[in-house]
Amino acid sequence: MTLKIWRNARLATLAEGTEGLGVVDKGAIAAEDGRIVFAGAEGDLPSGLSGAETVDCGGRWITPGLIDCHTHLVHAGNRANEFEMRLAGATYEEVARAGGGIVSSVKSLRAADEDELVAQTLPRLDALIAEGVTTVEIKSGYGLDLENEAKSLRAARRMGEARPVGVRTTFLGAHALPVEAHGEKDAYIAKVADEMLPAIAAEKLADAIDGFCEGIAFSPEQIARVFDAARAHGLPVKLHADQLSNLHGAALAARYGALSADHLEYTDEEGAAAMAKAGTVAVVLPGAYYFIRETKKPPVALFRKHGVRMALATDCNPGTSPLTSLLLTMNMAATLFELTVDECVAGTTREAARALGLQAETGTLEPGKWADLAIWDVERPAELVYRIGFNPLHQRVWRGR
Repeated sequence: MTLKIWRNARLATLAEGTEGLGVVDKGAIAAEDGRIVFAGAEGDLPSGLSGAETVDCGGRWITPGLIDCHTHLVHAGNRANEFEMRLAGATYEEVARAGGGIVSSVKSLRAADEDELVAQTLPRLDALIAEGVTTVEIKSGYGLDLENEAKSLRAARRMGEARPVGVRTTFLGAHALPVEAHGEKDAYIAKVADEMLPAIAAEKLADAIDGFCEGIAFSPEQIARVFDAARAHGLPVKLHADQLSNLHGAALAARYGALSADHLEYTDEEGAAAMAKAGTVAVVLPGAYYFIRETKKPPVALFRKHGVRMALATDCNPGTSPLTSLLLTMNMAATLFELTVDECVAGTTREAARALGLQAETGTLEPGKWADLAIWDVERPAELVYRIGFNPLHQRVWRGR
C-alpha cells in the first residue's frame, strides 16, 4: 500500500458541479495505490493519513493531468515537402498528383514495420508528456488494410508500455480510400465493416471506432454501416464531422450516441442540439484550422447555447496538424475560437476525459479517480492558456507516481 500527500497547493479540481475550475486555494491531494482518496482544503485532510509520504508543492497550482483526446500520433515519415510545395503556390490537387496527401502517409506507414513505427512515434509522445499529458488517444487510419491498421494499433498500444501514460486506441479504417480500391467506396466500406472491424475487435486492439464523414471521404450512409458494425461488437464510436462541409455528421454522431464529434466547423444548430441531447462531446481542433488556413470557425456560441460539452485536442497528424503541444492548442482555441480560460482548461482535462469515455477514471481531482496530476509553476491558470512556446510544468504525476 502506497500513500502519498501533495500539500501546500492551489487546486483546480474541475470537479463536476463546482463553479469555474473548482478552485481550492489552500489545498491538498492524497492518493493511495495510485488513486485519489482526498482532494480539498488542506485543513480537512483526514486524520487517518498519518505516515504518508508528503510533498510540499510550495503554493503551486495542481490541475488534473492533461488529456489529448484526438491524435493520429502513429504515422511514418512526414509531409514537410508538401508544406513547402503549398507555400510555393501548389494546389492540393497538384500535391496529390505528385504523390502527396494521405496516399503518401499510407505508403510510408505500410513500408515501416511495427518497431519503426514505435521508434518514430515515441518522440511525439514524449513532447506531449513533457507538457503534463497523462492520457492520450491514438487513432489508426494510415494503413487502410487489415494488416497495416492492426500494425498501427499494436504500435499505439506499445506507447502505453514504453511510457507512463494512459493510451486509448481508436480504429479509423474509414479514414480515406486506398489506391487499390479503385474508387469503389461502398466496396471498401463493406471491407472495413465486415472484415477489418471484426478482426480488430477480436484482437481487442481498439477502444473505439472512428470515421471521416466528408465529401472527400465517406458519406453518412457509408459511415452508418461502419457504426452499425461497431455497435454489433460493443465498441463506442467517434466521428470526424462537418470539417469542410455540412453533411450533418454531428447529427449522425449523436444518433449513434457517439462519445465525440470532432472538427465541426460547419455544424449547424440542429447538429449542436442533437449532440447536446445525446451527450456527445464537441472536440474542437484549432491546429488543423490554423494549418490548412480554414476560415469557417466551429460554432462555439451554438455549443454554449445548447450546453454541448467542449474538449480540445492537438489532432497531431503529418498532413494537416503536425502539432505536439496541448498548451499551444489551448492558446489557439482561445485566440482563434474565443474559448475562455476555464473552457480551455476543462477542455484538456474533464471534457477530454468525457470524450474518451473515461470521466469515471480521470480528468478531475476527485476521490476514486486516478492520481493523474500536473503541477505548474504559474500564478494563475490563465498562464497555461496565455503563454506561447513556454512550458511551466513543474512535475507530472501519473497514477500516483
